[in-house]
Amino acid sequence: MNQSFEVWSVLLLACVAANLPFFNQRWLAVGPLRDNKTLAWRLAEWLVMYGVVGLLAMSLEAGIGQNHAQGWEFYAVTLSLFATFAFPGFVWQYLLRRRVTRTVPAQSDPAA
Repeated sequence: MNQSFEVWSVLLLACVAANLPFFNQRWLAVGPLRDNKTLAWRLAEWLVMYGVVGLLAMSLEAGIGQNHAQGWEFYAVTLSLFATFAFPGFVWQYLLRRRVTRTVPAQSDPAA
């Protein structure tokens, strides 16, 4: 793999992983089905996903060459970027989904 492909694949994986807690009711998308995940559970799952994507990115960086030491600024920026990636899922879960289900009229039976 070339470096450009690896960078884009990590960014795509980060976008998917950041939204995953908001689009399903399972813990880490494979655990048992929960009726209602609270925001605290979703944020905990989101932080786990941040760690998983970060470890994958570090392993890809080690495959290319030597890992570079990172300061707190790097982690603050990547956490902010991960939060930005999660925005569509958060908006869907907490702002749009309830509004869409409230405004959809009940289906009437055309045969009746």
